[in-house]
Amino acid sequence: MMTLTDKQKFARFLDITNDFLDCGYRKSPKEDKYDDNPRLNSDDFDTIEKIAAEIRACSNCSLSEKRQNAAPGEGCLSPLVMVIGEGPGQEEDAQGRPFVGRAGQLLDKMLLSINLSRNENCFIANVVKCRPPGNRDPHPEETAACAHFLERQITLLKPKFILAAGRVAAQTLLGTSEPIGKLRGKFTFLDIAGSSFPFLVTYHPAALLRSEDLKRPAWEDLKLLRLKIDSSRNEEL
Repeated sequence: MMTLTDKQKFARFLDITNDFLDCGYRKSPKEDKYDDNPRLNSDDFDTIEKIAAEIRACSNCSLSEKRQNAAPGEGCLSPLVMVIGEGPGQEEDAQGRPFVGRAGQLLDKMLLSINLSRNENCFIANVVKCRPPGNRDPHPEETAACAHFLERQITLLKPKFILAAGRVAAQTLLGTSEPIGKLRGKFTFLDIAGSSFPFLVTYHPAALLRSEDLKRPAWEDLKLLRLKIDSSRNEEL
C-alpha cells in the first residue's frame, strides 16, 4: 500500500508527465552547456571525446549511410547514473545529441523528479549511435557494431548505477529475450570489462507517452533507483 508521502510524490510525477504532454518542454538554461570537467587530451589515453570522434566518423554498419549526425552521448563525466536507451530518433539525428526529442525531454523531467540531471550527475547514451530508419529496432549486427563504443564509454565513465531505458536497451545489454515486464523493477548487475555495475531496467519514456498505464510502474522504478542511491551513500558514511 502506498503511503501518503508516496502518493504525493507519485501525484507530482504524474503532474510532470501530464504537464509535458499538455505544454511541451521548456529548455533549461543549463542545457546548452555540455560539461566543464577537465579532460585528458593525450592520444595515449582513451577519452570520451576520442570515442565521440570515432563514432561520428564510423561506417561500420549500414546505419551510417543515411544519418545526418551520430549521437555519441553527453552529460557528466563522473556520473552517478548512466542512462542507456536504444538509439537516436529524428530529433537526435538532426542535432547529434541523445534523448532530445519528445521522449528525451520527458526523460529529463523524470530524472529531475528524483534529483538527477544530465547536466549535473548523469550521462545519457544509446546502444546504437545512429538512427535506425523509421525508428525501427536496431538489428543485431548494428548493436554489435556499436557495442565496443558503449563498452568503452561505460569503462571510462564508471557510473555508480546504470539505468536501461526500454526493452531494446535492456535486452541488448543483458543478452536476453525476456520481455521488459520481467526485467524491470529489480536491480541486477551488468558486467563490463571486469567491472560490475548495479543495473536497473525501466520503460522507455516513449512508452509512457503512448500508455498511461505504464506511468505507475515507471515511477516505482525511479523510486527504487533513488532508494538504492541513497542507501549506497549511507553505507559509504
